Amino acid sequence: MSGFVVEWLNLLVRWGHLVVGIGWIGTSFYFVALDFQLRKRAHMPEGVYGTAWLVHGGGFYNVEKYLVAPKTLPPDLIWYKWDAYLTWVTGFCLLVLQYYWNSRQYLIDPTVLQMAPSEAVAISVLSLGGGWLVYDRLCKSPLGRHTGLLALAVLALILGAAWMYGEVYSGRGAFIHVGAFIGTIMAVNVFGVIVPNQRKIVASLLAGEAPDPALGATGKQRSLHNNYLTLPVLLMMVSNHYPLLTGHPYPWLVVALVVLAGGSVRHFINRHEAGDPLGRIWWALPVATAAIAALVIVTAPTGRSAGGPVPSDAAVTAIVEKHCTMCHSGRPTHVGITEPPKGVELTSLDDLRRYAEAITAQAVTSNAMPLGNETRMSAAERGELGAWLAAQPGH
Repeated sequence: MSGFVVEWLNLLVRWGHLVVGIGWIGTSFYFVALDFQLRKRAHMPEGVYGTAWLVHGGGFYNVEKYLVAPKTLPPDLIWYKWDAYLTWVTGFCLLVLQYYWNSRQYLIDPTVLQMAPSEAVAISVLSLGGGWLVYDRLCKSPLGRHTGLLALAVLALILGAAWMYGEVYSGRGAFIHVGAFIGTIMAVNVFGVIVPNQRKIVASLLAGEAPDPALGATGKQRSLHNNYLTLPVLLMMVSNHYPLLTGHPYPWLVVALVVLAGGSVRHFINRHEAGDPLGRIWWALPVATAAIAALVIVTAPTGRSAGGPVPSDAAVTAIVEKHCTMCHSGRPTHVGITEPPKGVELTSLDDLRRYAEAITAQAVTSNAMPLGNETRMSAAERGELGAWLAAQPGH
């Protein structure tokens, strides 16, 4: 398949992924906020748990939530599920197009673990499925009745996955898989728990039976999990654009701080929408701020470019020709690359000076480039390149 066709497939699937993902996130945020803002009012219909008055787009809405379900249901019941399903489907398609198809560039780093593309793909598929199974068992275990303990157990599961991915994949591959790992849990929550439980409730009503309240309670639990995981998973999905994240030697630590920051922000928003006084929830924002500050500190440049003798122009040219110009030239020689990525050519010393900041971020203070480190660029070579760039006028 030509690179042009693959590029267009990637673009269209990515566009679709964004569209349905925004829809899913929007409905998640809306319904959780709505649930927290329901109020008991006088003269509510039988079985109504609470109501909310909303204003939007020049109109007013009065929403009622039933504790289990009404005695009868209209034929035009609206289901919110396809955005969740299609977010996972398009995301997995992107994983195939970007990471499975180009596994040697984006997924495998021979300095981390030498393996065949088929092995890398197998680890990916099995870990995504296995992660859901472990998460589901945790929720159904006695831990599921204790919100705090369950949250810690799920966090440990995510950090364990982050550690495992960091031990087998490239930095990019590891972080995108943490995002896919969490995203799979979220999508199967909808497909495997929330929607089936709702269908069982509807079936009971149609059969004239009283629905099981546990079905609604379980669905709400999984919906809240999805809500709290949304902000962390969004950052994981864009992490491949930021080598300061993907180049960190301890991805599990970065993931822990991201989850803590995102979860704390989401908790503050949720509880504020529920009407909790600021005196009870103020702590969430300092926790999120501290987590982000810690992220900045632990991802700070390692100083690899500092110190040591400045190599000659010829030595730096040799390093770049060995590791960079196969892709970053007017006529790339790397298989599957028909033009220099982002239009960046690195065929002269002036090119290196022009893109010094980007080169330092991508190939000196991190291992983001070369992709998958397939040319096995060493730490010593990165140090030499960094020392030369730092010694150039204006740097």
